[in-house]
Amino acid sequence: MNDLRIRRRDMLLGAAGLASGSGWAQPTSTWPTRAVTLVVPFPAGGGADAFARPLAAQFSRAQGRTLVTSNRGGTDGTLGASYAAKAAPDGYTLFMGGAQHAIAPTMYPRLDYDLEKDFIPLCLLVSMPQVLVVNPGTVPVSDFGQFLEQVRSKPGKLQYGTAGRRSLQHLAGELFQQQTGVSIEHAPYGADWVWKVLAAGDVDMMFDGLGPSAAHIRDGRVKALMVSGSRRNAALADVPCAAEVGLPDYDVSTWYGLWAPKGTPPDVQACIIEEMRRLGADEEVRAIWARNGAEYGSLDAQQLAGLVRNELRRWAAVVRVAGARLR
Repeated sequence: MNDLRIRRRDMLLGAAGLASGSGWAQPTSTWPTRAVTLVVPFPAGGGADAFARPLAAQFSRAQGRTLVTSNRGGTDGTLGASYAAKAAPDGYTLFMGGAQHAIAPTMYPRLDYDLEKDFIPLCLLVSMPQVLVVNPGTVPVSDFGQFLEQVRSKPGKLQYGTAGRRSLQHLAGELFQQQTGVSIEHAPYGADWVWKVLAAGDVDMMFDGLGPSAAHIRDGRVKALMVSGSRRNAALADVPCAAEVGLPDYDVSTWYGLWAPKGTPPDVQACIIEEMRRLGADEEVRAIWARNGAEYGSLDAQQLAGLVRNELRRWAAVVRVAGARLR
């Protein structure tokens, strides 16, 4: 065997060892040979689309195959999840689920799918903190401390708007009340209306993913007082994080992961994962994520499965404490 062949063999063996050591299988499939459908279980134009559509566009440019985003909204994302769970496990129907799907089993105990049993986790696509925003006209405060004083002085008087009951926004508000001991009124308006009523002053505040909130914060229609978690976000560098304002356990994220239906072949899974890793390194994709205060997912399949387990437990506990307020 000549030196060139030896070097080539050693390079291949080294690459295989790296893949094995990092938990990634080596792609061997020819996937994709045709268009791939990405089921987005929320209405078109929503927060999930801000990430799904740029991802689809870059995928199509890189692969020469179309990634079709199929919006199948309804019942807090569960209708789309049900559809995707029953799709052929061939790698040509993928599912973009999120934090809402870790809430759903507690809210809808008779779901006809199981996120952990009927899907194969592939990778985390995006994660961004929640941000507390207020209408500066109805809540004229300069910082979180003043806000908390005002809320405590008016128990049950201020309203927080959400896309609806049982949404992540709703439970983020419930968790906030449980950790601060304040009382605020839930006002479910629906995804199409909640930002309009907040800007108009019909509700006072909102807990939402930083991505959908970023444009409203930049144009001054709302004021950001806190981002969740233990560190500040580069998109709002002057806004303190929850840990800084005395809420170290208020760590609520809007996140979206990628799943395949159970039974998808391992070599196809490996190809999908590898392609998503390449897309995550693309500067254009990263720039879009950053503008929305988000990070491209850094969790692999096993870590995503762990995230889901933790989120299922956490939100079930919040729901138990909130009780009747969620009905």
